[in-house]
Amino acid sequence: MPKDFPVLAVLGLANPPEGDWSRLRGLQYSSLARIAVSRIIAQGIAALATMQIFADHVMMLALIGWFIALGGALYYGARFDQSLVDADRRRMSREEINTQSISSAIVAVVWAVPILFFAPYAPIEVRLEFWTILAMLMTAAAVVVPAVPLATIIFTGIVGGIAVLEFCLWGMWQTALVATVFIVIVVVGTIEGARTYLASRVAEAGMLEKAEVVSLLLREFEEGEADWLWQVDTSRRIRSVSPRFAFALGLDPEDIEGKPFIQMIAGPAWESGQFPSSLHDLAERLKRRENFSNLLVRVTIKGRQRWWALSGTPKLDEHGIYEGFRGVGSDVTEQRDSADKIARLARYDTLTGLPNRLMLTEAMGDAMHYAEQWRSRCAFLMIDLDRFKSVNDTLGHLVGDQLLARVSGRLKGLMPETELCGRLGGGEFAIVIRDASDLNRVEQVAKSVIERLSEPYEVDHHTLYVGASVGSAIGPRDGSTVETLMRNADLALYRSKDAGGGKHFTYEPALHAHAEERRQLEFSLRRALERNELLLHYQPVVTADSEEVVSFEALLRWQSAEHGSVSPAKFIPLAEDTRLIIPIGEWVLREACREAKRWPGHVKVAVNVSGEQLLDPQFAATVVSALAVTELPARRLEIGVTESIFLRAASAARSTLEQIMALGCSIALDDFGTGYSSLGYLRKLRFSTIKVDRSFVQGAAQSNPESLAIIRAVVAMADSLGVTTTAEGVETEAELRMVKSLGCNKIQGYYFGRPMPAADARELFVAAEQKALRADGKAA
Repeated sequence: MPKDFPVLAVLGLANPPEGDWSRLRGLQYSSLARIAVSRIIAQGIAALATMQIFADHVMMLALIGWFIALGGALYYGARFDQSLVDADRRRMSREEINTQSISSAIVAVVWAVPILFFAPYAPIEVRLEFWTILAMLMTAAAVVVPAVPLATIIFTGIVGGIAVLEFCLWGMWQTALVATVFIVIVVVGTIEGARTYLASRVAEAGMLEKAEVVSLLLREFEEGEADWLWQVDTSRRIRSVSPRFAFALGLDPEDIEGKPFIQMIAGPAWESGQFPSSLHDLAERLKRRENFSNLLVRVTIKGRQRWWALSGTPKLDEHGIYEGFRGVGSDVTEQRDSADKIARLARYDTLTGLPNRLMLTEAMGDAMHYAEQWRSRCAFLMIDLDRFKSVNDTLGHLVGDQLLARVSGRLKGLMPETELCGRLGGGEFAIVIRDASDLNRVEQVAKSVIERLSEPYEVDHHTLYVGASVGSAIGPRDGSTVETLMRNADLALYRSKDAGGGKHFTYEPALHAHAEERRQLEFSLRRALERNELLLHYQPVVTADSEEVVSFEALLRWQSAEHGSVSPAKFIPLAEDTRLIIPIGEWVLREACREAKRWPGHVKVAVNVSGEQLLDPQFAATVVSALAVTELPARRLEIGVTESIFLRAASAARSTLEQIMALGCSIALDDFGTGYSSLGYLRKLRFSTIKVDRSFVQGAAQSNPESLAIIRAVVAMADSLGVTTTAEGVETEAELRMVKSLGCNKIQGYYFGRPMPAADARELFVAAEQKALRADGKAA
């Protein structure tokens, strides 16, 4: 739309480049159709008045003829004007503008006839009366038809111009001057009126267009899936109910109109007065007439709780007087539920439903804050399931997951409201005690956890036994931050595990030193191989009848540059935890085979391997490589394993051992009877030797009936399977006589020799050979 309205453009004689003037012409000329009948009536009245004042001075026939001619001109113009009724919805053509101008000119010419042919025969007062009628017509045209100034100017120009000319011919100079001024005023007023009219129509059209756009947007908004409009009056009663709002409330619009907004969304709370906090917030904002955006409100619709997101702003009239509120809303229940689920997933363990590490950390932080505020104590307990890995390895993760679910159920049953239990991951759980002012409470919780979790579980037709180890730390005594407290509880848990499990230990500052020692020990162990700090000692194994050495057990020793001589009980578990046992075990195999190559051909070397080594896919290849490099016959290598490996991964262990046996190596079962012994793997794998643990040997020497019975049973079983037995830990002559009497085939212990360096082991053979030579000399 144009901003300026030039005269020629207003008259329709030019089309400036700015603005859509063709459309503006339509806005101008469409108004002619609405006033066509009024114009005919006005023209008719003026024509009758004209006939009446000239009736005494002009022949009636001439007057009637003129009246008929005027009627024909008006009819022609009215018909054309009616065709412009839709001009505001299209663009006007130049031909239509010209036609309308011609029709106006024809009417003007007809009105000029009385001036030229009737007025000369009338007295001066009649002429002035007729001029008054003409002036009224020109004024009416300027006022009634402001939209089409060209038609008014044509009519005024023709009729007024001829009238001024006649006044001059009649010598009425003053009247001619007055008429001229009047005509100029009418023309100028017509042009300004047209400009005002166009400006108002342009503004009206702009407002209408905006209203249509807003209406379209609102209609599209209303037709959306979840959004709707709402409006309340000063009394907070619903007004102008939209269909979507009615649908959201589940009611008909007429049942909602005029009802209190809060009542419609409060449900039973409207009667009880116990509103949710979000509804209170909404009511307060409406009361204070505050803007709000995306306010989450819990509503009750037909007995069901929903979540709405409401936005609203106060509605003011043109004088700034408050009229109520209007806004938009949407049902965000699904999004809210999804957000709640995501929040729950972020803070709860999906397998057990217990709080996860994140939530436990947050709860511990709250407990620490509470303890600091009230000068009390809190506690963090870490729980690790004993033998859980064995369940996973032997029965599969599905059974393991079911077991974890049962464990979590038992833990939840032990927890009061003031304590929170959760799962950290794997077989690790934790408990947060908010108020641990009574330290006995920590001990009671730990004891009840160990006892309850150690009870048998029935899972998928399996009876499972797992224990629990617990480590605890007290805040803020054992740590001023959550991270420190959790780390210290973990150190206490390590101590519990090192003590054999099934125990509870609290944190002590000395554990830090132990952890630091372990860290330094690990660092040194990683460099032990390259620094040649590892060495093997060998302990002899003799036959029970001749007491002749038939094998040596290779035992690993570590002489560290930083730590001195480190006990195998310290560094072997560390090597297994860090998987350094794999390269170390490979070195042990090669070194033991290399040394055994120097011994007499009938003497074997026994090498113990850990579960980590046996489960290594390359272990069989490592054995082959050691035998090939040292050229030691496979029959002279004995691999020692403990029965615990069969609890972790029986199938994998059996497969690897079968490959090693296929090479010709023998397999010894070490420490039989000390763990979860099973006859199943004795039937499936052909062991060459079963070793009786030293604890049974010492017990039997002290006439312990259980130990005696176990050794007899093992020996009898081994004999029936064609397997030899080795008694470990024989230190005294009494023990030697006892194991011989019980039927053990081979004997190992300090009585026959402590673990010794390789050179000392070779000396045994030299000494034995010299002894044999002396015996032969005596015999000779």
